[in-house]
Amino acid sequence: MVSPKNPQTEVRWPVLFALLALGLLNFALPPTLIVGPRWVVLVVLAVLAIPAVLAQRAGRVSLSRTLGFVMSGIVTLTLVGSLALLIAGLPKKSETPAELARSSACLWVANVLVFAIWYWRLDAGGPFARDGRGAHTEGDFFFPQMMEGCPGPKNWTPRFVDYLFIAFNNSTAFSPTDTPILSRWAKVLTMLQSLISLLVVAVLASRAVGLI
Repeated sequence: MVSPKNPQTEVRWPVLFALLALGLLNFALPPTLIVGPRWVVLVVLAVLAIPAVLAQRAGRVSLSRTLGFVMSGIVTLTLVGSLALLIAGLPKKSETPAELARSSACLWVANVLVFAIWYWRLDAGGPFARDGRGAHTEGDFFFPQMMEGCPGPKNWTPRFVDYLFIAFNNSTAFSPTDTPILSRWAKVLTMLQSLISLLVVAVLASRAVGLI
């Protein structure tokens, strides 16, 4: 067990895998939904991830945090751009039903990963701030483990999978289910995520109806 005086550093590799998956999802989209060459996002993320990891290990918090926000911004803009192209191309019916289904699935997954990364990056001051605490007693999301008397380790702190769970539920049930949202910025982000998920489902449903 880790004491509050000796906090455990939160691992970053799940977030790196999520960013890598977002870069690879670009290769599954049709050319009509891609802004620029397919490989650009993946290459840029890889180039930024290396110094971000090195800076984090060297204790250069400000640099690592800045690079992390830049990577999060890139995948967010990529998602918004692809979604805009999907909606704009809907009247043209340029995609086949199979391409539309694949595109919608990729954008839905990207929506979950992008917002999971933002929740992880912003909650309770971000991973670096959480690293400095012995336990997660306050934040923008109220996890069940934060309740008094909840079974589990006293020094519990959320990991990326906890934020991925919130993002997944928010895109499927359009609510965070067992994790209440406390701060205004978190409420705005969850509303945006639900809206994007609803748009993707609505686009897919409208095209399916049009093919009947």
